[in-house]
Amino acid sequence: MASIRTVEARELKNRLSDFIRLVEAGESFLVTDRGTVVAELRPAGSTTSDTGGAGASHDPNLYVPRARALGRGGTSDELLASERGDR
Repeated sequence: MASIRTVEARELKNRLSDFIRLVEAGESFLVTDRGTVVAELRPAGSTTSDTGGAGASHDPNLYVPRARALGRGGTSDELLASERGDR
């Protein structure tokens, strides 16, 4: 099992493309902010116990579609107007 490396959030932001390529190759990272772990970056479909796998499956069932906030045909103006009420 491969070890999980850490990366500071600032470095991740500055070199995001590099880290995305490493994750696509199967590497996993713990993202830290001022020394505190705030997130995990790992191949899609992998679990915390499967951190070093070569190429996780991209099972569409892992990505559940979210309900539309505006409904069919709604606009952002309509959503804002309903939130504001009579203001």
